Amino acid sequence: MNTDEKYEARIKSMQEYTYDWQPENYDDPSKPILKVSKSSLVGAFAWCPKKYEFSYIQRLPQDQTEAMRKGTVLHNYREDFFNEFDIKKAEGMNNSEVIEYCNSLMPIDEYFDISLTVAAFEAQRFIEARTEDKIDEYLPIVNEGKFDCIVTIPKNINPKIPLQRDYKIHLQGIIDRIFIEDNGLIPFEYKTGGWKDTKTSTMRQEMAFYQLMIENSEEEVLAKHGLNKDMKVTHWGWYYPAANYVFVEEIKKRSMTALMHNFAKLIHAYESKNFEAKFWQQTCSQYCSFYGICPAAQDNTWL
Repeated sequence: MNTDEKYEARIKSMQEYTYDWQPENYDDPSKPILKVSKSSLVGAFAWCPKKYEFSYIQRLPQDQTEAMRKGTVLHNYREDFFNEFDIKKAEGMNNSEVIEYCNSLMPIDEYFDISLTVAAFEAQRFIEARTEDKIDEYLPIVNEGKFDCIVTIPKNINPKIPLQRDYKIHLQGIIDRIFIEDNGLIPFEYKTGGWKDTKTSTMRQEMAFYQLMIENSEEEVLAKHGLNKDMKVTHWGWYYPAANYVFVEEIKKRSMTALMHNFAKLIHAYESKNFEAKFWQQTCSQYCSFYGICPAAQDNTWL
């Protein structure tokens, strides 16, 4: 059995994958391969490799903030909205009734102001879909869908950081929504924080991660979500209701290139066993749960 066959056998038998990964054990099929999620790579590692090490490898506890709670609650509301939305019921309503109907699907709580913004957005989207005779494309084909796949990271994918070898890694995550339009797939991210134009590059890498997961998932994974290998991601987008900001665009090849380069950076950190801290006094002191134990923060305390 060659190396590729060994890895295929391992995946089929549901062997482990982990963040606490040892690249020196890569040739041993009994050892887990590296697990990567969108949050771990684009969220944590890209922000600060040391934070990634504390959070994902050492699994140190993090403070649960109000922003985290808010994000969880509002994501659940949006998932429930699409699960409960009745196309046939809404189709016979006038525009005002559609707005009222969308409002009625939102819980009344401390986040109701954002929920109303989302309801208004979805009502308008439904009205436009009905006008354009595209009601069949209104609901997402995937609503909070779990995906996982294996991808290969070539050793020279990032010319600035050559790796010791090619690596297979396990991607895993939940995609908020996938819509279909003109037979093209559109993964769509929902964010509950504020919007800044500086977030565009990060958002594109998040969406490229989704594209990579979708297009490399096994047939049985895709079939669970009503997808198949012939369907391709043509666009992606994101929605920040707190800023009333919605953006959709065609996929960007350079974003996929940047994502692959970041996979190489992550693997190189494991190879070298060096997760360097990126330190910014004001940002880290306010937003990082590991500020008190970060060596970079401690060094800068004495400046």
